[in-house]
Order: sequence, then structure tokens, then C-alpha cells
Amino acid sequence: VPKPDDHLLPARHTKGDLFICDVADAVLKDIWPQMEHPFYSLSKKPETKIRRYEHNGNWLEIVPSVKGLATIYDKDVLIYCISQVMGKLKRGEPVGQRLRITSHDLLVFTNRGTSGKDYAALCESLDRLEGTRIKTNITTGGEAQRESFGLIDASSMRRKHDARDGRLLWVEIKLSDWVFNAIRSQEVLTLNRDYFRLGKPLERRIYELARKHCGRQNTWQISLDTLLKKSGSQSSLKLFRSMVKEIAEHDHLPD
Repeated sequence: VPKPDDHLLPARHTKGDLFICDVADAVLKDIWPQMEHPFYSLSKKPETKIRRYEHNGNWLEIVPSVKGLATIYDKDVLIYCISQVMGKLKRGEPVGQRLRITSHDLLVFTNRGTSGKDYAALCESLDRLEGTRIKTNITTGGEAQRESFGLIDASSMRRKHDARDGRLLWVEIKLSDWVFNAIRSQEVLTLNRDYFRLGKPLERRIYELARKHCGRQNTWQISLDTLLKKSGSQSSLKLFRSMVKEIAEHDHLPD
């Protein structure tokens, strides 16, 4: 019998009060257009090649910065922002594209550590999210954005002025029009909190695809070739098949 918890990362922050962000009851949310299509790199090494994806009339061109394509781990920042904005909308509070978030809250919410290297990794994620440029015909909020845009338009950071510490205090992020249109039109889906405990990039990507397509139906079928294409994995079909088989055997994906 599989023991799913054995294949998940440990839950680093288990006390409820540690998950209190700007919106105390924020639920994990993601916009479904970026769940269905491969906007993010699944590699832990920097990818600097331009990517082109086409499927059923949808196309996507992703141009990396010199620091590489935004990764599926970088996406944690956007999931946090989307969750916060949706939480505020649910409470009837005003929202905008520019958010100021506490770095510590973001790291705790996304089940990351809070050491110096984790704050440094957060800064690198912001650089890749802002530097990765996208062109696509995929609409959000009924609008197509044909010009090049980033997943976030801008970011700024405030650090503690201390030679011994220099800790990152807060981050200000401006969401792109494309992302904000999807939020405003509520093109969002709820994610299981254990999403952040999935340690491998492909596990996260397959969970996203399953969550997008299996929400209101009992079954969903997809060929392995198409799954490879939609995942954004750069692996060979043979290696991809082996990785999918391992995930299926362990049976630890949430829900």
C-alpha cells in the first residue's frame, strides 16, 4: 500500500498562526491559463533557450533573461500573490496590481525555509519572473495581450540595514495585466496546500494539469506524447514515461 506522505517534503511550518498573511484565511489559488499551458521551466538548472509551444490553436513563446526562464518553483511567488488578492476580493476589499508582501510570510506560506539562502533564492525568483518575457494568444479576462509581457511587471525590495543581517523585510510586486485580468475575471482554481510539499518539478506540473482537467469530471485521458508536450518537460519520451510511472506507483499527488 503506498504511503503518500513518505514522498512529500516535510511540512516545515505546522502552527496555524504562522500561515497568517495579509488575509488570514487565504486559500491557495492559481489562474487556470497558466495551469493548462507550460509557462514555466521544470529544470533546476538555468534554461536560456527561447521556447515555442502550440496546441489546439493556442501558442506561447517564452523568452528567458540571462538568468534563465522562470521555473515552476518561482511560480510559488505568483501563487501566493494570487491567493492573497482572491482572499481580499472574497472579503469585499479593494485590490490592485501592486502588492506589498512580507517576505517571511511568503516563505512560510509556500513551505520554504527562512534562512539567508531562502531569502536569496526569493530574490532570484523575482529576477527570473520579471526577466522572462512572454508572447501568446492565450486570453485572460476575455482579452488577448499580443505585446511581450512579464509574469510580473516590476518588483522592489526593502532590506534590514544591518551589516550582520541584511535580511529581506518586504517585497513590492506589480502583477502583469495578463495575470491580473485572469484574477479579476476569477479564472482561478483552488490548490491543495500539499502542493508546496511536492519536491519534484514534474510532480507539481502533473498535479496542475490534473487539477485543471479533473475538477468536474470523473476521469480525464491524455496520451503520453501530449502530456509530455503540455508539461513543458525537456526529457525524452522514454525518460518521461519512466518518471510518470514512478509518480503513479508512489501515488502521492494531493487529491
